Amino acid sequence: MDSPISSISFIGLGLIGMSLLQAIKRSPLARESSILFQGFDPNFSESDRQCVEELGLDRFIEDKQVLYSADLLILSAPVEVNIALLEEIKQFAPPSTLVSDVSSTKALIAHKAQELGLPFIGMHPMAGKEQNGYRESNEELLRDRRVILCDDNRLLDSKKGIFLIKLLESAGCTTLTMTPEEHDRVIARVSHLPQLLSTLLMGYCGESISKSGPGFATLTRLAGSSWEIWRDIIATNCDNSAEELDGCSKELSLRASEVRHRELKQLESRFSEANRLYQTLKEMNRS
Repeated sequence: MDSPISSISFIGLGLIGMSLLQAIKRSPLARESSILFQGFDPNFSESDRQCVEELGLDRFIEDKQVLYSADLLILSAPVEVNIALLEEIKQFAPPSTLVSDVSSTKALIAHKAQELGLPFIGMHPMAGKEQNGYRESNEELLRDRRVILCDDNRLLDSKKGIFLIKLLESAGCTTLTMTPEEHDRVIARVSHLPQLLSTLLMGYCGESISKSGPGFATLTRLAGSSWEIWRDIIATNCDNSAEELDGCSKELSLRASEVRHRELKQLESRFSEANRLYQTLKEMNRS
């Protein structure tokens, strides 16, 4: 039986795009299905093209008609660029092309795709590192990681949708589904808030970092993340991110009061609960 996805185009060949490409291409199902992997990045030099081809890209394509005619398009540029590309995809892609993305926010791009009548499944691999660019990419970045899928139109029940899930699982990922709006609320708490707190903490403690130890470095690792990436993420999920900052600010004030008044039993209880949740998190990341 022919595979419902025999060609995949990646638009944007950075850290996540190239890591996902490598992970999928080297999966048993992709090899068995002889999938063609093509892509484009407007910022690439000739040497960049050669490098990504060595990493696994089959063809670097500039012709939009060819690029957008793949069975599956994966938009892996910054969020606002991905949203803007949907107009162009509507113009050049055939109706049968399934569109997806790896953006860290989902509601705005899902709404735009719906408005344009594009078959769209939002995809968010829960992986990354502080450095960006294809030179930092690696298929292992996605190994045993969750990929959140956002589908308002039951496209995951279609042949291509089912095959996409199988591809991700064959590449070593686990999948879960939620609405775009739920995604943006949840990710604001577990991803955007930690990034903003890490940045805040580094700035707040900046004058004292020469006296810090490895614990401080671990806690502030995300402060090394690029604003170039985070600008679009914050801009497209500002309300949810602000609400999480407000909620965390209230918790910080409460903790300050407990410390000031030596409410040690209450603090012990909070440490115990945090220890329990941390062990749960470790188990989740091992499974």
